[in-house]
Amino acid sequence: MKVSIGVSNRHVHLTLKHLQILFGEDYKLEKRNDLNQPGQFATNSLVTLKTDKDEINNVRVLGPLREYTQVEISKTDAYKLGLNPPIRNSGDLKDSSPITIIGPKGCVKLKEGCIIATRHIHILPSQVKAYNLEGIEKVNVKINGEKGGIITNVYLKVSDESYFEMHLDTDDANAHLVKNGDIGEIL
Repeated sequence: MKVSIGVSNRHVHLTLKHLQILFGEDYKLEKRNDLNQPGQFATNSLVTLKTDKDEINNVRVLGPLREYTQVEISKTDAYKLGLNPPIRNSGDLKDSSPITIIGPKGCVKLKEGCIIATRHIHILPSQVKAYNLEGIEKVNVKINGEKGGIITNVYLKVSDESYFEMHLDTDDANAHLVKNGDIGEIL
């Protein structure tokens, strides 16, 4: 079956407390554009990610606010920052990499919170059933094209509010010359 692909650049998810530290007490996230996943959006808010080795500026904050602060980067970003973050599902932050987030009003030093996000497919429970994927945790996805290949270990992220889409980080996408809206095939 075919699945649309979304490329996920480095980004940050914030708690209300950390948003206020970084941007000020009365600051509200301003939507730049909606993302395909229901209720998710890119904001106009940008931060800097910093480690002892280096920093990356202009990193987008995504909304809405969450119960945890999480930084998602690629392995290429990790090399630049001198980190070795684990590959994890969103929200699985125990023993993940430390990182400092700098905003215009302050900074937040996370003892853990930086990950490389797993490759995953957002999928509805009804689609899991319709596509005969019940009891399956991860799949392989074929990418066509000049630098096509088979991407393994793609987790199924089942939720009642999902837009059927595979998310890859920029390293995976660049390796296969994939861009937003390209199509893969679940094997």
